[in-house]
Amino acid sequence: MYKYTEKVVTFLPPEQIDENALKQIENTSTLPFLFKHVAVMPDCHLGKGATVGTVLATKGAVVPACVGVDIGCGMIAVKTSFKRSDLPEDLSGIRKGIERRIPVSMGGINSKIYETAEPRLEVLKSKMREDYSRHTSKWEFQLGSLGSGNHFVEITLDEENNVWAFLHSGSRGIGNKIAMHHISIAQSLMEKWHISLVDKDLAYLPEGTEEFNNYIHDMNWAQEFAFLNREEMMDRVLTELKYSVGEFEQLERINCHHNFTRQENHFGQNVWLTRKGSILASEGTRGLIPGSMGTASYIVSGLGNPMSFNSAPHGAGRNFSRAEARRRFTMEDLEKAMEGKEWRKTDAFIDELPGAYKDIDAVMENAKELVKIEHTLNQIINVKGD
Repeated sequence: MYKYTEKVVTFLPPEQIDENALKQIENTSTLPFLFKHVAVMPDCHLGKGATVGTVLATKGAVVPACVGVDIGCGMIAVKTSFKRSDLPEDLSGIRKGIERRIPVSMGGINSKIYETAEPRLEVLKSKMREDYSRHTSKWEFQLGSLGSGNHFVEITLDEENNVWAFLHSGSRGIGNKIAMHHISIAQSLMEKWHISLVDKDLAYLPEGTEEFNNYIHDMNWAQEFAFLNREEMMDRVLTELKYSVGEFEQLERINCHHNFTRQENHFGQNVWLTRKGSILASEGTRGLIPGSMGTASYIVSGLGNPMSFNSAPHGAGRNFSRAEARRRFTMEDLEKAMEGKEWRKTDAFIDELPGAYKDIDAVMENAKELVKIEHTLNQIINVKGD
């Protein structure tokens, strides 16, 4: 842990933080309703309003952009009773089967409402504050779709060759639209009240206002959408494993967010605790920290570090922008990183190769005050959207 300023605590050496990200962290630390300090995770990098990898405790207000635009984005993992020896030598059939069952890519949606999705959609519809179709049509068809970027489905192996299904996704287009809608409302309030901010994306919603209440409701709804979206996709992945390999048992299931805010008690006071690109890591809590495409991921348990507000990093974190990664790396680099793994070979993934991200081993070393590693997972199948 490093005390960068009185209002900033980092869990990586400050000199390892990009200059622009440091400025963003300093800006966040000036918020008048900040409680204690900003906690900076080992995977932090530039984001919207606040760095990805920011943990923020506030009293009396929340900042929608500090939650992020992919509300409820997170991970789900299932440990199966399979060993690697139970799977076929050629894994391409499983990979293609997963791709048939789960729409991938940014605009990919389901062509129909799956039977397994119907009860989940009923839950979501019962909790809607309004008709969210005004934000984006056909949001129901997004449930059970992966998206693109760093979202993925993987089949992985732990140290004992146990097979785990591992998946990263969030609230899709509907969550993004809800987030942008409320960020815009917060910015309008700042203009209306003549409140000057160092960054317009730090616009906030004061507790007790209608705008605050509406955001919290919609944010919680999008968070539940993200949770159920992962559950729906995971069930389809497991269905494919059953179809391709045979019957098995689910030995463990973990589903956790890394973009959310909620009320928690820290240092004896109730606060709004916002984790942007950070997972809950209270003592003993199971969590998931993915690496980048081609590298290891981790099953962890939290250590309950109070200075991190019981938080931990959410993954490797980007080292280069997508455009810069494409300037620096080639298809040959990607193929080398993915050697021995089953994946859809396309240059669309060049900006996702390990070199575009921080070293996950270095991130985990800096996170040793925050979590204990329970399992290291190495991917054998990778499914992504372009």
